[in-house]
Amino acid sequence: MKIIEVPQFGPMFRFSDASIYWALHILSDGRRLGRKKLAETVGIGEGSMRRIIDTLKEWNLITVKQTGITITKAGQTFLSQIPIRVVEVELGGATVGDYSQSILVMGVSEKIHNGMQQRDAGIKAGATGCTTLVIRDGALMIPPDWNVDEKDPELAYKIRKDTGITQNDIIIVGSADTKVLAVAAAINAAFELI
Repeated sequence: MKIIEVPQFGPMFRFSDASIYWALHILSDGRRLGRKKLAETVGIGEGSMRRIIDTLKEWNLITVKQTGITITKAGQTFLSQIPIRVVEVELGGATVGDYSQSILVMGVSEKIHNGMQQRDAGIKAGATGCTTLVIRDGALMIPPDWNVDEKDPELAYKIRKDTGITQNDIIIVGSADTKVLAVAAAINAAFELI
């Protein structure tokens, strides 16, 4: 999935579609944030955030006032149409890295083979990796063959209950040495599937 096209000429963007999605997600709780705080939370520079803000404002997805930036109803609608949701999944020793971020990706389970593509997308984003969870024949699995239902039924129950994962969905858990990189890994891996 592409949110914004990279210009053919001129300076390259120092942010990704994941940065745009994460900025909108952060604003989706209704809080009003300043550009500097939003840039820090997303993990990009203020110049990059300025470019994102200008673009989102032009698309009427946010409003910018002296008191801060807020998401619009159109922004909320745009965000809800992207088939991913931020969820909390704690896999403990099944991930590598000090921080993790989980993303539920809806309707893409048939695209998952062994999870290596998601791991590679996470590493390309600067993380230590991504772990993928999918339901196969009713069992919650970490592809290709680690059955979470058998190995840790309590964890499997908690994941199903907390995320609402269905047979058609997957969960990507990005892990990294920083929260920013874990977020980027999970969202970039998700965007490669939608």
